[in-house]
Amino acid sequence: MRIGILGTGTLATALATGWIRAGHDISIGGRSPERAEIAAKASGARARRLPEVAVDADAVLLSVHWEGVADILTAAGAPGRSLAGKPLIDPTNAVEHGIGVLRTQSGRAFAQHVAELAPGAHVVKALHLFPSTRWTTPTSSPVTVAMCGDDPRALEIVGSLVRDIGGVPAVLGGLDRARQLEEVAGFVIALAFAGIDPQLAIPAVPPPRANETPPQP
Repeated sequence: MRIGILGTGTLATALATGWIRAGHDISIGGRSPERAEIAAKASGARARRLPEVAVDADAVLLSVHWEGVADILTAAGAPGRSLAGKPLIDPTNAVEHGIGVLRTQSGRAFAQHVAELAPGAHVVKALHLFPSTRWTTPTSSPVTVAMCGDDPRALEIVGSLVRDIGGVPAVLGGLDRARQLEEVAGFVIALAFAGIDPQLAIPAVPPPRANETPPQP
């Protein structure tokens, strides 16, 4: 599969590395051509200029700091529908650093903002909870990657890409649930910066057996 990556940071490089290992063709680009070359060399991807990254891509990853999302999508031609019909993976956490409070308006998901900036793209919220090292460090226990989106085919494609890097996709619903996933990220970030293991704040609830009702809190 051909995957275009908008961004050159640690998550972009880690996911590019993992997907290349799985046999995908990766193009990577950012606002700095120099940083794109560095990320490409580190991951094995091809560095391309921003307008070209998504031209022939089957899926696109948006991987920049939330304040730079509008600029990079504009540089990639998204407002002119360059991403129309393509799965657009959004792992953005629009939160205050170290605090975890969402910077989006109440009741609104950042993923919905991304969808407005990239008309026609099939936005899938995913890959926003785990640090980049999770996708570059081999482990025997796969992690669950919660995701949501409105297009079934886009969810199927992103789910396949999640499996390729050792994750297990779990679709929670449409993009209207993205706010819920983003709040979880804020919760995890706040606990982590407070020196608390977020895993200790979440009860271990076994999955219900067939025909059983999940336990209520």
